[in-house]
Amino acid sequence: MVAQREQKDPVKEEKEYVMGLEKGLAIVEAFGIAKGPLTLTQAAEITGHTKAAVRRSLLTLCRLGYAAQDGRQFRLAPRSLRLGHAYVASDPLTKVAQPILEMTSERTKESASIAVLDAQDAVFVARSTHRRSLSSGLGVGVRLPAYASATGRVLLSEKPPAEVEFMLNRMSRPALTPHTRTAMTGIMKEIARVRTHGYAISDEELEIGLRSIAVPIRTGRGELIAAMSLSVATSRMTREQVIEKLVPELETARRTFAALL
Repeated sequence: MVAQREQKDPVKEEKEYVMGLEKGLAIVEAFGIAKGPLTLTQAAEITGHTKAAVRRSLLTLCRLGYAAQDGRQFRLAPRSLRLGHAYVASDPLTKVAQPILEMTSERTKESASIAVLDAQDAVFVARSTHRRSLSSGLGVGVRLPAYASATGRVLLSEKPPAEVEFMLNRMSRPALTPHTRTAMTGIMKEIARVRTHGYAISDEELEIGLRSIAVPIRTGRGELIAAMSLSVATSRMTREQVIEKLVPELETARRTFAALL
């Protein structure tokens, strides 16, 4: 009888599922995909919902102050920043990350980031940018493809290889630069490197002139919860120098995280 009570009731779960909320959140995410304002038609194409459903959701978002309308176009309003801030303010990882990132960035004179895995992307949840940083436009909330980023490869390293291959086979893997690894064998080799050496490197695979190295961030119980990276201009450090000089700094930060989480 106990086992029966613990079984989930699919009918009850379906009744408790709020389809309107799903559509509203999908539209909010659509603005990020489009990287700009949206018309009803564009929002419908991105989300896969009908124009009528999209219109109701957008007008509701406008009514609540999360979006604004200008003629045929809609855009997110500043109030929508509350959604992302709610995660940053409530997550234990982000609460302790910033001081550690800033300390590491100051010691190395390079930009430091913390990322978590969201579907096929590594998403920055905390970042400290040094003033001589090469890459621009990278901040909290930025998504990097897991197959090509150092943080993404770290986050994929603890998943079963068959699961990683299944995910990679289902996603587009464009060459972002002439150095981007797109073949399955090459990507899986880089992911395996994390298990062997404890770090991952993305060498001009996301941006020409940018080299990144990342390590796993674990709780005191050993649970992988994030990846921490340092990024450096290729003109300042060779690949060998990145490993020699930055891995010890990342290891120091990693141990600090483990002691606090």
